[in-house]
Amino acid sequence: MDISKIKKLVENTLSSNKAEKIISINLKGKSYIADYMIIASGTSSRHIQSLSEILLSTLDKKGIGKFKIEGQTSDGWKLIDAMDIIIHIFHPDKRKFYDLEKMWSEPHLNESINL
Repeated sequence: MDISKIKKLVENTLSSNKAEKIISINLKGKSYIADYMIIASGTSSRHIQSLSEILLSTLDKKGIGKFKIEGQTSDGWKLIDAMDIIIHIFHPDKRKFYDLEKMWSEPHLNESINL
């Protein structure tokens, strides 16, 4: 599956499952680790866990089997490495603390998702 279709699938899955403040950051030319980073917030540890499980299931159903998850035992953060897309799902407090948006993006390069 094309990377832009995977990106849209991830964004839509997060949005339809009530993830908050979904932001896509284009990493092309900034890093070799991925083409995009998607950052989203969950409202509670249970919501964060649910979002990560739904996302893994969705990726698996679409045949995107090359993914890894980090933070499985964490209540406040999950990371899913889906080929050339890195997805961070944070509790709002952790997200504010790590502030990945500021670290990885430039204001004119951010792609906010308003679905």
